[in-house]
Amino acid sequence: MPGARCGIIGGTGIDEIEGLTNREEIEVATPFGAPSSHVIVGKLMGVNVAFLPRHGEGHLLLPSEINFRANIFALKKLGVELILSVSAVGSLKEDIIPLNIVLPDQFFDRTKNRVSTFFGNGIVVHVNFADPICPSLRNIVYNVCRELEIEVVNGGTYICIEGPHFSSRAESKFYRKFGFDIIGMTNLPEAKLAREAEICYCTIALVTDYDCWHEDYTEVDIDMVFENLKRNSENAKIIIKNSILKIPEQRDCTCRKALENAIITRDDLITDSVKKKLQPIIGNYLKP
Repeated sequence: MPGARCGIIGGTGIDEIEGLTNREEIEVATPFGAPSSHVIVGKLMGVNVAFLPRHGEGHLLLPSEINFRANIFALKKLGVELILSVSAVGSLKEDIIPLNIVLPDQFFDRTKNRVSTFFGNGIVVHVNFADPICPSLRNIVYNVCRELEIEVVNGGTYICIEGPHFSSRAESKFYRKFGFDIIGMTNLPEAKLAREAEICYCTIALVTDYDCWHEDYTEVDIDMVFENLKRNSENAKIIIKNSILKIPEQRDCTCRKALENAIITRDDLITDSVKKKLQPIIGNYLKP
């Protein structure tokens, strides 16, 4: 069912979006396997949206078990052009406090077991990833936060670790020395795949804790994460509902044409089977 232009990916503690009308659960087949769950489509504030709980319904999937390719491919197949991604994170900075909301503009990859590309096996593509977050979409979300008088940190670097363990104290202090701002386990593969799919992507990061570096606070545990998420998730939902109302009809950012000069393999060497498999992603540039 195409036409859900805005995608919402819910993270830890956010596996539902209230207020959806015309709600329908859709099972979306992808060449990369099954997404985390059925995609829930409907209207939110009168806008067609597609909602996907990142960890599956009931939080079944470890970060390393999430089929990121299937998730992003499924949203692309449904017509999604923009993704608002909600994520629980730890803070690596004294002045980014638990219950803050952060809109990072950079990522640093410390994962080990993630597949973060749709390509290979007969097609080579190198997309520009210098600015991983869509600046236009992030600006919309930031302005909404300001209008709603919700305290927000605009910008920062999200370091993405493999998980599922939280950091050791030595690791946490190491990340701080390198100047990273927040730490999480999921958003980097999403951002890379969204860029390859020419989808605008913005992280709404909900700070739950100080990781384990801060001597004046207890080390992070799952009870703390969920308690702070509960308090912060309502703000995230309000931000999403107001942000989707401000998304323009036409995108003017470079995300929409990320593949334009990125497909390196010569057209006649790319098999029809590869072209068919990736048609929702590369269809504007290559036909079987």
